[in-house]
Amino acid sequence: MSSALRRLTSLAAHFSPSSSSSSSPTPQPYEHKHNIHQLSPTVFLPRAAAIEPEACAIYHVTANKAILRRSYAEAADRARGLAYYLRKHGHARVGILAPNTPAFLEAIYGVGAAGAVNVAINYRLKEDDISYIFDHAEVDSIIVDAEFEHLLGGFAKSHPGVKLIVDTDTDADEGPFDRAVLEGLEFDKETGGRGWDGLETETAREEEMMALSYTSGTTARPKGVVYTHRGAYLAALGNIVESGLNSHNSKADRCHYLWTLPMFHAMGWTFPWAVTAVRGTHYCLRKIDYPEIWRLLKDEAISHFNAAPTVNILLCADPNAERLPEPVRVTVAASPPTAHLFETMEGLNLAPVHVYGLTETYGPITKGYFKPSWRDLEVKEKFGRMARQGHGSVMSLPVRVVKTSEDDPDEPSGDLIEVKRDGKEIGEIIFTGNLCAKEYYKNPDATRKLFLGGAMHSGDLAVWHPDGAIQILDRAKDIIISGGENISSLALESLLVTHPDILEAACVAVKDEKWGETPKAFITLKSGREGQLSGEEVIEWAKNKSGISRFMVPREVEVLPELPKTSTGKLRKNILRDWAKGGKREIPAS
Repeated sequence: MSSALRRLTSLAAHFSPSSSSSSSPTPQPYEHKHNIHQLSPTVFLPRAAAIEPEACAIYHVTANKAILRRSYAEAADRARGLAYYLRKHGHARVGILAPNTPAFLEAIYGVGAAGAVNVAINYRLKEDDISYIFDHAEVDSIIVDAEFEHLLGGFAKSHPGVKLIVDTDTDADEGPFDRAVLEGLEFDKETGGRGWDGLETETAREEEMMALSYTSGTTARPKGVVYTHRGAYLAALGNIVESGLNSHNSKADRCHYLWTLPMFHAMGWTFPWAVTAVRGTHYCLRKIDYPEIWRLLKDEAISHFNAAPTVNILLCADPNAERLPEPVRVTVAASPPTAHLFETMEGLNLAPVHVYGLTETYGPITKGYFKPSWRDLEVKEKFGRMARQGHGSVMSLPVRVVKTSEDDPDEPSGDLIEVKRDGKEIGEIIFTGNLCAKEYYKNPDATRKLFLGGAMHSGDLAVWHPDGAIQILDRAKDIIISGGENISSLALESLLVTHPDILEAACVAVKDEKWGETPKAFITLKSGREGQLSGEEVIEWAKNKSGISRFMVPREVEVLPELPKTSTGKLRKNILRDWAKGGKREIPAS
């Protein structure tokens, strides 16, 4: 043995467990707990304010049409003031009923810093559902935008002890929300002036509940999904990576993120924390306004936004649409996009990235990763692959597709047997890992069903491709079985929208004496084509000029002025199924 090798061998012996003295046991993981901290995304705001206090945190056109800009120092002070106000009055469960406003964003941090639980909900729900959620969540205070205060009339009468903190969303800083912030800042001074050090930017227990995010409840009562500090922190970091928030275009000094996605939807997919972590600018938006979005894209160098396919379809169809000088990263989710949509977006320099997830997964949990080899593929094949749901995100374990229950495909199976990775065998998508929410609040039966077999069940049916990517075909109840053939409503919709006059399409099953079921399509037309295309003409095109297989051709096609959707852009096929059966033509609140 050479002298050099002997020295290396001797050195390696010092690292071998056998060389340790019996009186000096090997340290256990995390024995020195002072070297780790409990994860909570609330820390991102005071951190941003400490690094770049003068950086622009918020840009917003207020309810009184004034342009409001706030620095990170100002936003952090306001969130801190709200936190001390909540502590002073002992508020531990705080509801939020508001559009995408600065108050909503500041409240996310103020509630977290107070050690309280955030219950942000959809202001488009029926008043009865809003009352149900706030009662179920046991809120003791509600931050409400003045425009939606009337939705709390019934709840306020039955819960007179719940404090309503109204935000007027003006540039005057004089409403009840603003006064609460000032009262909190004064309370901090009176009690020692500890600032952020006196608040909970680092939670004592990262697995504790941080927020309750409620499902849409379109067919049943909404369920409260429990988000933890740890889960929210890791999901936010995952979104920084997967949506490229640390990169921006040459005209932006940092990430310029446009709030087209509702902040109430799965806590804005955790982007209130993710954008702040990279000290990006939040462009708050009270409502979806396509001309205003195009103004911001052109004038404010927007670098990122998230939106459902339906929002992107209408954005691309807006008269103000034109190709942007630099790419804008658009994270597309809420429902599966079509390859045709992605091709249209790229033509406008809106660079689409598809992600998939649920309220139960803090939003995105998979991503359709683009591979350089796809650049050489035929155009439709390239965009078709980009529109797949893809692989588990960087903060997740790999997603899997498993066989469904033979007795009832709508029921999760406890036997997690994987389907073949052949792109043909259909199964249910399941999840494991950090991005699975903790449970349903006060609903052990639903929680047990959600995690049957030790994994979270999605209820979405998909195939698993040889390269490991998953691709959704439908939810179990949306598959159309015609003459023994399974027809994916999503696949049929993606073919119908290739017609040059069709804007959107949604397909459902209708009874058929010969085939059992056949598809019925509901479509909307592009601007200027209204009244220029009939359902019969679409069927004729589908039979003779499209690439649609004959057994998939819809028996009926109905042209509508708009399709019924949830507030987050998902098609409400339960309503369309009812309409197809002759049900009353009305759209209940989502």
